[in-house]
Amino acid sequence: MTDDIKKNGSKGKRATPRTIIDKFASVEFSLTGQYFRYQYRIRDISPAGLCILVKEDSPILDHIKPGDIMNMNYYPINTKCPSEHLKTEIRHITKDEQGRFKGHYMVGLKILEKK
Repeated sequence: MTDDIKKNGSKGKRATPRTIIDKFASVEFSLTGQYFRYQYRIRDISPAGLCILVKEDSPILDHIKPGDIMNMNYYPINTKCPSEHLKTEIRHITKDEQGRFKGHYMVGLKILEKK
């Protein structure tokens, strides 16, 4: 079964191919005009695919919104491989109010192209 096909045979709405989650462990980025860099573990828990978890009180949430396009540095699972700079879109920011990640926001990412 391909990654974009659900068990019932219909096409999924996955924004990023599963090979991304199998290839990269974390993502790092900074906000324009700031020296501080944010690093998050990549997760595959969003219905749309690739995402990061951000605590609900994190100041980063005041600076990002869906539709933002950022250059992000993706770190591979295989630490012998170099990181990759990829142009990435923030697809959604969804609060998990009752689930496994209560108190966090799921920030959906879509890789657009290599930098």
